[in-house]
Amino acid sequence: MSQKKTTITRIFVVEDDFMYRKMVKYIMELNPDHEVHAFETGKECLDNLHLKPDIISLDYALPDMSGEEVFEKIKAFDDRIRVIILSGQKDVATAVRLVQRGAFDYITKNEETKERLLSALARAKRDLSRQQELDVLREEVKAKYDFRRSIVGASPAMEEVFHLISKASRTNITVSITGETGTGKELVAKAIHYNSRRSEGPFVAVNMSAIPRELLESELFGHEKGAFTGASARKPGQFELANKGTLFLDEIAELDLGMQAKLLRALQEREVRRVGGTRPVKFDARIITATHKNLAELVREGKFREDLYYRLLGLPIKLPPLRERDKDIILLANHFLKAFAKENNMPVPRLSREAKNKLMAYPWPGNVRELKAVVELAAVMASGETIEADDIQFSGTQEAHNFLTHEMTMEEYKYQIVFHFLEKYNNDVQLVAKKLDIGKSTIYRMLQEYRQKRKRKQMQS
Repeated sequence: MSQKKTTITRIFVVEDDFMYRKMVKYIMELNPDHEVHAFETGKECLDNLHLKPDIISLDYALPDMSGEEVFEKIKAFDDRIRVIILSGQKDVATAVRLVQRGAFDYITKNEETKERLLSALARAKRDLSRQQELDVLREEVKAKYDFRRSIVGASPAMEEVFHLISKASRTNITVSITGETGTGKELVAKAIHYNSRRSEGPFVAVNMSAIPRELLESELFGHEKGAFTGASARKPGQFELANKGTLFLDEIAELDLGMQAKLLRALQEREVRRVGGTRPVKFDARIITATHKNLAELVREGKFREDLYYRLLGLPIKLPPLRERDKDIILLANHFLKAFAKENNMPVPRLSREAKNKLMAYPWPGNVRELKAVVELAAVMASGETIEADDIQFSGTQEAHNFLTHEMTMEEYKYQIVFHFLEKYNNDVQLVAKKLDIGKSTIYRMLQEYRQKRKRKQMQS
């Protein structure tokens, strides 16, 4: 039977009075899980900070320097050390000043010192435990969005994306992400945030297309109580909530021109004004935008402000569609199958050769999001631990939707029509040729050309 690991709390006692130092050290050592070090002077304490104490009991009146000076140097070394001040004088102004500067507690030396010190120690340990749990959670979140692990890909196109994520993570530059629906734009935005200096701040995502136009200003900038019917209390906007972190504005192309002007002003001034408010509210947030549309084209059409476009452009990251990532399709499929199996406490399914060929032959109009849905369904439909080609099903509705909405050349549309009918009729080339009223040799030639073009494009990348 495994035993719970004991956490040792390292405590410094800094006190020039020998008997008092001995008494405080004794109180601290009542718990066998405490590692206590006692020092007579402030210099001795500061010289040993490399031992990384969790809690310091600090006498305010030391012979070599003031307790306040020692306190400031401790906090400068590591602001997370819990410092409990012990003083022979009851000075409320000093106590308030030190607590405001980050002292954990201020205790006057008297007959109640032992009880108060034990109480402060218990609270400091609880606070320390919460901080450690928070640190672990932050590390887990950071690891989750380590882009080399959270974003699966080995194709040349994705290697370029990784390179740009790395560059973006090292600075506060605005980032604009483009790519078809389902390519993972929000995942890239989170990877940038959680690998940047702002990782301890909030990541706030706003989908512009999901918010009614009349509520968008209030959602972004906040509102004051009584600003409009139903505004029963002050509400901070997403810009305020993202302070010291990252604000991800998804589907940025959906903003109307009026809201674009207000967004531009907010970005230029680094401040917002709540609806119904009179005072500006400063914010400090990194801006990342995303869209599946061509913003440059919208600027030429007069549907998107040119000044806002250049304000948001920053570092552009273009995510490749899955059909241009041949090398990643099976890699991603296996990744999703492994995760799905873990979530459902089942063996990891294996893709048969025919199933792999079927996945590779499909053009993936819904991109990575569609691939995830398809392989998860295939894992459910499989009768054993091997996924066969017949277990893989594509959504005709999704196909038709993407076929009509994605911008492609006429040649690309021809390829997709052929792929669609080959899938529909189980790769029966003769039947597909009859349905489309074209020769079998034409279909074979198109398939060969398509594979060659994709191969050349990969080599050029």
